[in-house]
Amino acid sequence: MLREWQEGCVKAAIEKYQSGQRHFLCQATPGAGKTVMAAELAKALIDMGNVDLVLCFSPSISVAENMRSTFSWKLDCQFSGSLGEMGCSYTYQSLKYQSDGFWKTIRKYRVLAVFDEIHHCAADEDGRSNSWGEQIVSKLQHEAEYTLALTGTPWRSDKASIALASYTNPEGQIICDYQYSLREAIHEKVCRVPKLVLVDNDNLTITEGAQRKSFSSIVEMLKQSRSSYQDIIQNEQALGYLISLGCQRLATIRQVNKNAGGLIVAASVKHAQKIQSMLVNRFKQTATIVTYQHDNPLQTIDHFRESDCQWIVSVGMISEGTDIPRLQVCCHLSAVKTELYFRQVLGRILRTNGEQEQEAWLYTFAEESLVGFAERIEQDIPETCQFINLAEVENNNTEVEFAVSSPGISSGGMSTASSRSTFSWELFGNGEELGDSHLSQQEYVLMGTFKQRVIAAFS
Repeated sequence: MLREWQEGCVKAAIEKYQSGQRHFLCQATPGAGKTVMAAELAKALIDMGNVDLVLCFSPSISVAENMRSTFSWKLDCQFSGSLGEMGCSYTYQSLKYQSDGFWKTIRKYRVLAVFDEIHHCAADEDGRSNSWGEQIVSKLQHEAEYTLALTGTPWRSDKASIALASYTNPEGQIICDYQYSLREAIHEKVCRVPKLVLVDNDNLTITEGAQRKSFSSIVEMLKQSRSSYQDIIQNEQALGYLISLGCQRLATIRQVNKNAGGLIVAASVKHAQKIQSMLVNRFKQTATIVTYQHDNPLQTIDHFRESDCQWIVSVGMISEGTDIPRLQVCCHLSAVKTELYFRQVLGRILRTNGEQEQEAWLYTFAEESLVGFAERIEQDIPETCQFINLAEVENNNTEVEFAVSSPGISSGGMSTASSRSTFSWELFGNGEELGDSHLSQQEYVLMGTFKQRVIAAFS
C-alpha cells in the first residue's frame, strides 16, 4: 500500500502529463520512499497505455541496483534490459557510453525516463552543464515521452542550476511540482525525528616550543590557529570520545531493537581502517568496512543490511539513496563539509522500519559550518542553497560569498564529560589522503572538557 504522499504525487504527475506537459520534478525528504513512488507512477503509465519502456538513471551503482530491485518488484519483471523486459536501471556515468542502438530505441518507443538525485546533473539555458547534465538536456530530455526527476536535496554545492529544473526569478528558488517535507514525514511517522549531537571542547591549548595559545571552542581554534578540520577528525582522543558516544547510544537502542545498526562516514580509506580498528579493539564492537576500493561493495552493503553487525564504516559508498532501515546512529567524520552531503548522510538514519524504538542520532564535531547545517535542518531548502545566476553576478560585477556562517556555540544546553590530558597531535598515516596537517610534529594540544550540544529537531 502506498503512503498518502506517494499517492498524491503519482496523481499530480499523471495530471500534469495528461495536460500536455512532459516533465515532473518531485522533491521529497531523504528516506520518504521516492523510488517506490516512481515505480508506482511507471506502472500506472504502462497500465494506461501511455509508455512502452521505463529507463532509470542514478549517480551510483548501489543506487542503480536499488532502483532496479524496486522497479522489478512493482513491474513484475527483472528490469534488466533483456528481451521482453519493461526497462532497465543505469548510472549517469554510463550515458556517454551507450551505443547508437540505445538512442534509436528511445526514439522508437515511448519512454518514461526517471532521474534519481537529479541535483547531480547541472545544466542551464546558456548551455553550461556538467557531462551528466549535458546528456540529459541534449538527448534524453527531447527523446523521452515523459521525464520524472527526483531529489531530496534540490540544490548543488557549486550553486549551479540543476538540469530539467525551473527557478523563480530573481530569487533563485527551485520550482517543484510536488514537495514532501521532513516535517510532514515525521508527523506521518514516515521518518524518524533526528537528534544531532555537536561535540565541542572548552579548553583547547596548542603549544609549540615556548609559545602557548588557548581556545574555548573548536570554532575559535580553527579560526585563530593553523589547525584544520582534518586535524580534528584524525585526532585519536577526539575521535575516541565521539565514537564512544555513538557506541553508548547504539547499545541503548539495541536493548530494545536488537538489530539496530550504526554508520560511520570516514574521510579516507586509511581513516576508515583506523576507525574500524578502534571499534573492534577498543570498544569491542562488530564492524565492517566498505569503500570505493572494495571489489564488491554492493555485496558488503547487502550483507550488512541483513546481518546484526553493529557498525558499518563507509568511504563514499553510503551517502544517498542507499536503503538500510536498521541504521539509527551515525557518526559524521567525513572531511566533506557541505550542507548537501550533511543532509544526505543524515538521511541514512531517518527511514523508519517496524521496530519499537525509532530514534535517530547523528554525532559530529562542532565545526562552524556543521553547526549551521544542524541548526537549519528544519528548513527543507535553506536560503543559503538557492541557485545563483553566475552570468548575472559577472555582469553586475558583484561579489558573492558562498561561505556558510552560523551563530557561535554557547555553553548552554551542553552536557560535559571530563577528559583532560596532554597528548601528541597524532595523524593517521602521513595525512596524504586527507590533506596535510597544518600542525608540525613538535606541536601538541591540551584538551579540556568535552561537551555536547544536542539539537532535537521538530521537538
